[in-house]
Amino acid sequence: MREYAIHLDAKQLPDAWYNVLPDMPTPHAPVLHPGTQQPVGPDDLSALFPMGLIQQEMSPEPEISIPGDIMDKYRLFRPTPLRRAYRLEEALQTPAKIYYKNESVTPSGSHKINTSIAQAYYNKQEGVNSLSTETGAGQWGTALAIACAMFDMQCQVFMVRVSFEQKPYRKSFMESYGASVLPSPSDTTEIGRKLRADYPDTTGSLGMAISEAVEVAATSGGTTKYSLGSVLNHVCLHQTIIGEEAKLQLASVDDYPDVVIGCCGGGSNFAGIAFPFVKDKLKKDLNTDFIAVEPAACPTLTRGPYAYDFGDTGGLTPLIKQYTLGHNFMPPGIHAGGLRYHGVASTVAHLKKDDVIRAIALPQTPCFKASLLFAKCEGILPAPESSHAICAAVDEAVKCRESGEAKTILFNLSGHGHFDMTAYDAYLQGNLQDYALEEDVLQKGLASIPEVNEPA
Repeated sequence: MREYAIHLDAKQLPDAWYNVLPDMPTPHAPVLHPGTQQPVGPDDLSALFPMGLIQQEMSPEPEISIPGDIMDKYRLFRPTPLRRAYRLEEALQTPAKIYYKNESVTPSGSHKINTSIAQAYYNKQEGVNSLSTETGAGQWGTALAIACAMFDMQCQVFMVRVSFEQKPYRKSFMESYGASVLPSPSDTTEIGRKLRADYPDTTGSLGMAISEAVEVAATSGGTTKYSLGSVLNHVCLHQTIIGEEAKLQLASVDDYPDVVIGCCGGGSNFAGIAFPFVKDKLKKDLNTDFIAVEPAACPTLTRGPYAYDFGDTGGLTPLIKQYTLGHNFMPPGIHAGGLRYHGVASTVAHLKKDDVIRAIALPQTPCFKASLLFAKCEGILPAPESSHAICAAVDEAVKCRESGEAKTILFNLSGHGHFDMTAYDAYLQGNLQDYALEEDVLQKGLASIPEVNEPA
């Protein structure tokens, strides 16, 4: 009898997050103050983040213990199942074994709640009762709205305008938990009004929404802190519970991945599934292939330079060493809104620069095709973001069919697509188009990358 789901006893739930920084093969580039261009210290970040998260951001410890209150809330939905995709394997006629970590079963419908609970907890511990944030597709905003409700906190969400218009029920979902949701750029912030004047026809971007959320926190006098859904070290850290669970689940069936795949926008979903296995590659010299999959319309890792840049369009954040398309880059309004980001987590970028991981860029129509194949085989309709990981996993499985190799493929199903039916409807009606990013658009974005005198 087939065992489709590989469960983990709640008593085995990992009680620590994995910090990849101490295991980096080469020194990690520091975050720089935008004014002095010198490495930032804790005080430089205190206007935006609580000290508990700042300490995690800079921690030299390989493991960070998960507080009991966070563990109690994790147990509402964790451990999440690891599933063997037998029916997909059969449809592809591949000798490969395909596993996926199913993060769509969380209260928010995605992996994002793993860090939203942690961020709300550390803010609440320091007396903060209000958080501001951005969201692209709405998954992060939903996760933070739920976490703030858990800790009796206020939540203000700036949602990228194109997603705000494409996904009205995402707004309703967030508001159901008490969040305030505005389309970005809005007319409620100084930077929002400036962006609307400079780009009157803009569909918005994560960089713009970040600027607005940062401004709200920075000008609140300490009553509101900023919460980020991806990119930063502490966010990627919190997501590693995904990979830590997956390692235990695969070990229970005496298996280990040859290929680990995650979609990649800001990088937290990819980091969450990959970093615990990256640890093994670095420490045990394993040959595991790590694939970060991004949209061809926003090809940060595959076409951007490795350089210092702002994390937001308005230039309000510190400077982060990353692969970037330029903080003024305006991505097309593809339906994978959570992947429409000009930069990427510095840890993901560093590992790519050191050839520990690799990246590919895929157009959206083959991703939707793979997503519907997965749905018909496995019964889950994935988020458009997750479809990129599925498409890459399908491609790897087809390669195994052609070569006869029986590889073990693991990917992260980062969320379900129940709020993305306009995207699926567009695909099914033949109205979804691929965007070939034109060179002049790319170069215009790259021109906004600042000149930085890097510290020796």
